[in-house]
Amino acid sequence: MNASDRADFVAAERERIQLEYHRRAREISPDRYAAWQPASRFMLESRNRMGAAMLHRLDVFPQPGDQCLEVGFGNIGWLSELIGWGVSESNLHGIELYPDRANKAREILPAADLRTGDAAELPWEDGTFRLVIASTLFTSVLDNDVRRLIADEIVRVLQPGGALLWYDFAYNNPRNPNVRGIGRAEIRKLFPALRGEIRTVTLAPPLTRLIAPRWWTLATFLEAIPLLRTHLIAVLVKEGNADSRSLPQAEE
Repeated sequence: MNASDRADFVAAERERIQLEYHRRAREISPDRYAAWQPASRFMLESRNRMGAAMLHRLDVFPQPGDQCLEVGFGNIGWLSELIGWGVSESNLHGIELYPDRANKAREILPAADLRTGDAAELPWEDGTFRLVIASTLFTSVLDNDVRRLIADEIVRVLQPGGALLWYDFAYNNPRNPNVRGIGRAEIRKLFPALRGEIRTVTLAPPLTRLIAPRWWTLATFLEAIPLLRTHLIAVLVKEGNADSRSLPQAEE
């Protein structure tokens, strides 16, 4: 792909995603996904707990002083969780396509480096980050070439020995053609140079919204059944320095 074709593909996909953001803002109440909603809290707690455990298991849990980036942080993303894990606000970085979301996040985290821009061209030097997070990002990108560009940029800004923390859904939503699920095989194809773990997580959201507000224990029991989990969480490490090691390709 030459530079002109690349710019055209990226611009077209950027415009499509922005139009979809505007549609969702018009048609979907912000309360639906608010963190105080029992269903959202249930999904976030299990996601965050699994992510932390996997980062610890692969010895890439962020340490004080580590520079951490979230690509597509939305309203706040994982950034507040990283602060809870001990990462200083000044060591948090992010890029977000939608300006309104980025502005709200800057108000909450004024000391963080939160930028508005395109994930297909990250404005940081090679090897800047110890941890990069891509959470419900790639499923919103339908163009395969743009997905590839974003993946390449993530690998570029990762330090050798640094990790990608991935969280996204694995199955298509028949009611929403503006997103497309990503399975294990595509994750491996997007990041062939990274090694680590891929696991299932998150009770199917329709079930979670039905059950968690009433029967939290039942939701916890159902989430333990792999067939009822709809998302994948992965920790994938970039090898290439003295700390590199043979990492498993675990699946659940």
